Amino acid sequence: MKSIKGTTLATLDLPRKALFTGYLLVIGLGLLFSGAQILLTHGMADGKFGLSVDDIIYSYHGKHDGPGATRLESKLAGSMKENAPAEVRMTLLKWVDKGAPNEEWDSSIKPMVDQYCGPCHTTIPGLANVTDKAVMDTMTKRDTGATIPTLTRVSHIHLFGMAFIFFFVGWIFSHATGFSPLGKSILIFIPFGFIIVDILSWWLTKLEPNFAWLVIIGGAGYGIAAAVMLLTSLYQMWVPAKGEHKPVPHSRRP
Repeated sequence: MKSIKGTTLATLDLPRKALFTGYLLVIGLGLLFSGAQILLTHGMADGKFGLSVDDIIYSYHGKHDGPGATRLESKLAGSMKENAPAEVRMTLLKWVDKGAPNEEWDSSIKPMVDQYCGPCHTTIPGLANVTDKAVMDTMTKRDTGATIPTLTRVSHIHLFGMAFIFFFVGWIFSHATGFSPLGKSILIFIPFGFIIVDILSWWLTKLEPNFAWLVIIGGAGYGIAAAVMLLTSLYQMWVPAKGEHKPVPHSRRP
């Protein structure tokens, strides 16, 4: 195929339109599912549907203090609330609030756990066996958010993957018309800039929860820019403006 330098999206030949359209549709669908995945994971961190600043804080910084700061507290206030009397739940919550001291486990805590939690947690596959002190220790550990190894792994995957995605989206969009060179350049660069803001804000939120706003701003920024470039490219390929030249077939060599 010849170079498409100087060619607009409307004047592309059919094979290139098919290639670019297939790529943009798959990427667009992938970004939609990515948004849905965020809503169903991070968006439920505070127990309510919808992404909020609290969701971001709980996901990256953790919930160090207050109700729900440990998995046991969350369960006792939520799905397990009806499975034990109020006085038992209060005793367990006070024990967790004191740091879950080992000296109280055998004498007062384990008998209650065996009686009210054991019948299900020791027999139903998939439920944590909280009658085991080692398992209970994980349930009473304070939520400190995403770990450093997890942030490192997810960060490098996102940086490499998103860079490839937006390189090709931007390259296709660079053949759009109706934009000034400066405006087009800004739109092409915006996703890369906001991806950097998004990733760095994960780390900043891990250290300081007030940076959670940057996570939302970063994600919204590259999402909006992606939508503009995707929709503009698809529209100009298949709904050319009046006066656009039709694709010129490649001339045969003499």
